[in-house]
Amino acid sequence: MPKLRFIRVLLHVFVGVLTCALIFPFVAAVKREALVKRWSLQLLTLCEVKVRLLDQSGGQIPDHALIIANHVSWLDIFVINSWQACHFVAKADIRAWPIAGWLSAQAGTIFLARGKQREVRRIYEGLVHQLRDNKRIAFFPEGTTGAQGGILPFHANLFEAAIEAEVPVLPFALRYVDAQGQLHPAADFIGEMTFAESMKLILQSDVMTAELIQLPMIPTEGAHRREVAQVSRELVAKALGVSL
Repeated sequence: MPKLRFIRVLLHVFVGVLTCALIFPFVAAVKREALVKRWSLQLLTLCEVKVRLLDQSGGQIPDHALIIANHVSWLDIFVINSWQACHFVAKADIRAWPIAGWLSAQAGTIFLARGKQREVRRIYEGLVHQLRDNKRIAFFPEGTTGAQGGILPFHANLFEAAIEAEVPVLPFALRYVDAQGQLHPAADFIGEMTFAESMKLILQSDVMTAELIQLPMIPTEGAHRREVAQVSRELVAKALGVSL
């Protein structure tokens, strides 16, 4: 059964490649976002990952905001995209990944090369403009994946883009649970684990549910990036029941 599921996932990835190459260049941004959202949901279905949206924001519906979340797995991007297609900020080395890097670029991922200050500044200015143009920008402020049951420190730098663009921050808490509501161990993508090893674990496991919890928006007017990062981390930790 895992082998059959793996073949289905590979075929779905192939469909994604064809869609990006043959359809994306000829359709508007709204249509591309709809295709990304549908493809992401279908991928999660093939991996037997259900998505449950939970609202702890009090019904807030932002026109535009900088979206952040804790980072557990490569699945996180597709879980968020199944809610709304976003332009993610990711490490530049992901761009070199076979197939996945190209697909990410076609889906609008913004690649950030650390240590190259001129490029970082150029990308940062681009983020500000895109936020002002009401594009959905998302990133994982932990900077890397962490095991469920904990939360890493939040890097504050990119929160400055929301402050300069004068948009709020919309935080999400993300966790993966089993049928009993316990944290699902197969979701963790940490340490020296390879993408192939993670995929094998997920396809061999029983059904898991990704809980995407929308939290109250954080205003940025007059705020400092470290303050916004800390408030975001506290909200995410509280939603996950994690002690800081």
